[in-house]
Amino acid sequence: MSQEKHFVERQYLGRDKSWISVRMTLALFCFIVYYLNVDHLPSRQLFFIVGSCIILVSIIMMYLVHYKTDVYNGNVVLSGLWSTRLVKIDLASITKIEKKPYSTYVFNNPVYNLHKNGKIRFYSGGKDAVWLTDKDGLIYIIGTHRQEELYNAILKSKS
Repeated sequence: MSQEKHFVERQYLGRDKSWISVRMTLALFCFIVYYLNVDHLPSRQLFFIVGSCIILVSIIMMYLVHYKTDVYNGNVVLSGLWSTRLVKIDLASITKIEKKPYSTYVFNNPVYNLHKNGKIRFYSGGKDAVWLTDKDGLIYIIGTHRQEELYNAILKSKS
């Protein structure tokens, strides 16, 4: 069998628009308080430092890979950040493949290999996901920015 990859996607930790807006709102608040707090010099400096740190951490997080999704040889392989375990899903045991939204919530926390209520979740950002159900009824929810491509790659690799 060839090692041809049908699909590769990297999900970055800090690129979800909703969480970027939360961090930028906090930084903006710090800079506004810094500007308005003219009389009290120590707290004024603290707000400037905190606002700058929030922006710096946000920039660094935009380049941190949260997890990578590979589809090849009848497998979906999810490799996470640094010390996380490699998750390999055998497509031979998958009975149902669906394109659905990841969640109905506006804000979703990034997760990797979160086991809860018979579902295993992988998510960094976006609204779309591919839902895989195996023979045992376990559901894998893989969040993606390229839902159609992932879905087609899984179908192609499964057959």
